[in-house]
This record gives sequence, C-alpha cells and structure tokens, in this order.
Amino acid sequence: MNTRISLDQWRALISVVDAGGYAQAAETMNKSQSAVSYAIARLEQLLDVKVFEIEGRRAVLTTTGQLLYRRAKRLIDEAGMLETAARELAGDCEAEIGIAVDQLFPYELLLHCLDRFSSRFPHTRIQLVETVLSGNEEALTEGLVDLAITTVVPAGFLGDLLMPVRMIAMAHPDHPLHRLDREVDYRDLEQARQMVIRDSGIRVKRDGGWLGSEQRWTVSHMSTRIQALCMGLGFSWLPELTVQRELSEGKLKPLPMREGSVRTAQLYLVYARHDYAGPATTALAELIRSEVAARCGANEDQPGD
Repeated sequence: MNTRISLDQWRALISVVDAGGYAQAAETMNKSQSAVSYAIARLEQLLDVKVFEIEGRRAVLTTTGQLLYRRAKRLIDEAGMLETAARELAGDCEAEIGIAVDQLFPYELLLHCLDRFSSRFPHTRIQLVETVLSGNEEALTEGLVDLAITTVVPAGFLGDLLMPVRMIAMAHPDHPLHRLDREVDYRDLEQARQMVIRDSGIRVKRDGGWLGSEQRWTVSHMSTRIQALCMGLGFSWLPELTVQRELSEGKLKPLPMREGSVRTAQLYLVYARHDYAGPATTALAELIRSEVAARCGANEDQPGD
C-alpha cells in the first residue's frame, strides 16, 4: 500500500510536540524552522485534518492531533526496531543483548546460563541489569532490555511462567530470635532488625512483603542482605535456592515462625518484543527455560498473565 506521509513528516510532528514548538523542533532535527512548518502543513493538507490549533500564543494538539501523535510514535518505534532487526539478521546474530533479571532469580543459575550462552555466541555482548520490584517493569517498558526475568508482567506484555521462588524467613543461628526457644510471631519481628532490598525502579517505587520492623536496614543488592544475615545483623525472607550453601553450612537457619514463615513469588520470562527478537535473544531465552526446568523442575507449560 502506498502511503502519502513520509516517516520524516511523522518525525516532524513528534519533534514539535516533544520539543515544545517549531523552533525547538527545528534545532532538534537539524533543519530550518520553515522546513518543519512545511512538513506539518503538508501532512495536514494530505490527510485533510487539523493537527494543531492556536491557544493564545501556543500551538496545541487537536483531538485528532493527539491520536496521530500517539500512533506516529509507535510507527517510528516500529520502524527503528525493524531496521535494527534487519541489521542484526544481516550479521547473523545480535552484537549485544540486554537482560533484566530480578534478584530473586538464583544468581549461580543465571551465571551458568550466561556462560553456556557465551560459548555458543562468543561475539554477542551481554548487558545484565539486576533489578528489584518495579525495576524490571521500567527496563521493559522503556525498551532498555531484550529479555526480562520478572515477578510482574507489565501491561501490554506477555510472559511465560519460569519458576516459583520460595521465600523463607531466616536469620543466623545465634540471632536473638532463635534464642527465644519458642515460636516467633510478628510482635517479636517488630522488635528485631529487618533487612530489606530497595526497589531499583526510578519512576514508581514499590514495597513488597512484610515491613513491620522499625529497625529496618534497606540495601541495594541481594548479596549485601545475605551477608548481613550471615553476620547476625538481622532477619529477612530470603529465596531458598539462592542461600542453599549458607543453609547447609549453618550460617543461616529458618525462623520457627508461628505463621508466615514461607512466601512464594512467581518469576516470568518476558520478551521486550518477541516479533523482533533475534536468533541470539531467542537462544538465550530457550537456554534459560531448559536450565530452569532441568534444575528446578519448573512447569514450563503454564502461561503468564
């Protein structure tokens, strides 16, 4: 189908809106202001619509203009991704893959998967983003990564259930909570120091789990939280698979909770854009699925939301 509007004309519309005016858009696009004005006027003429209307001294989008602006942004994004996919396919596989991984995922299993992947694709670089809570959603929605392992599938994305993660309340065997010699309840936890991880997201911060302790330390990485518990500095709910070595060596011990000792989170594998995933991205996703199924007995057939 022949189209009457060029990508440059759609880019001009987007730039005028995003930059806040014709002069600013001209500077952003490295064009003259008259060229930008002509592109918008020609777009309106060819489509027989009014994109902007004047309110005071400002040009604001009409209702039709708002619709065209949103659709144009998607069109330009799709065109960019199509060109990127073509370049990657021309070079046999992607030069670089970005993957965001929630810190609940067992890091030794993750590193094993990445090592196996690099053996097959030695020339593909890996950008690993280790996230907590909303950090994964931001990485996906902002197009910063190609794959994500996340507890939440953002709106507009599809995810496959990868594995459940058992979170167990635990502390060092010599921690005061263990020396109570009885079941631990929430009132005991309120008097103890809790170790929690900070949400790695920037736009929308989110809390998760029980946060009733006043003596709370907030850290940025799972390894810091585990080390703090091994030093007897507090208690926390930790992913069982991640701390198997510490449990077997007696550095950590599950708390004898009256209730709430175990929580379960679900991890999903999500493509940023499945249709545009290159061969290396697809291979990494399949490798992660197979390794998780082999090591953790995950149900690969259950779909995400």
